[in-house]
Amino acid sequence: MLAIKHILFPLDFSDRCCGAVPFVEAMASRFGAKVTLISAAQPFWYGGMGDAGPIMVDTDEIMDELKAKLGSALVKEFGHLPVERVAEFGDPGQVITDFAHNNGVDLIMMPTHGYGPFRSLLLGSVTAKVLHDAKCPVWTAAHVEGSPSPDHVKPRDILCAVDTTPKSIALMQRAAELAKSIGAALRLVHAVPGIEGWPAIDRRFEEEMRQEARRQLTEMQALAVVQAPLCIAVGGVADAVREEARRHRSDLLVIGRGILHEPLGRLRTHAYAIIRHAPCPVLSV
Repeated sequence: MLAIKHILFPLDFSDRCCGAVPFVEAMASRFGAKVTLISAAQPFWYGGMGDAGPIMVDTDEIMDELKAKLGSALVKEFGHLPVERVAEFGDPGQVITDFAHNNGVDLIMMPTHGYGPFRSLLLGSVTAKVLHDAKCPVWTAAHVEGSPSPDHVKPRDILCAVDTTPKSIALMQRAAELAKSIGAALRLVHAVPGIEGWPAIDRRFEEEMRQEARRQLTEMQALAVVQAPLCIAVGGVADAVREEARRHRSDLLVIGRGILHEPLGRLRTHAYAIIRHAPCPVLSV
């Protein structure tokens, strides 16, 4: 059985955050998990008069207001669950990841927050930091706006995006364990790049790549002891995963995070794009 006993839910009181509440409640209820609501107040400075220079506002007052607001938040929605409320002072992303690392958190659940005209191209900085630094699985929902789709709250169809690296064996196993624990169907999807040039040669080469990928992934499924339908798509990873999720009306997408040998990367190459464009919540493990 998948062990989710402590869920961390960062709360900033925004509409998008409130839209994720039914998902958190459903996950915590399903696994009998404790929920910690955490909110962070950031240092705030304003320009002083004369030679005084920048002056920090009263931090005690800020924290008192935050604690009061947090104390009355989601009392009804989470009334049947064990709930802890934590208010901290500092950078929100750092506060969230530090708490998760030091308090045995099994799952962080938070929507994305990219603002402005290019929101669809960005992840919020706090979400990006948590995805980058957190050691536990992170649930995100770029599509949440106000009331969530009730079909997605209790997943019935889980899609797991896999590659041909050995880490996907453990990913398959975790996705299968989750699907079994909540009574959902599981599907696997893998994308091979499209080739453009001479059509006849390209189609042959693409088919060879598809067959080789299917062979490798079938062997990996056997090693993982996971039986699930496997789709081998051609094209960009994020687009292929999105279309497969749409085609099967998936309620949850499971992807892997891994270490990249680059200064800025712990997420697998396409993880951000998958999260941005997914039509359903994404669980990155």
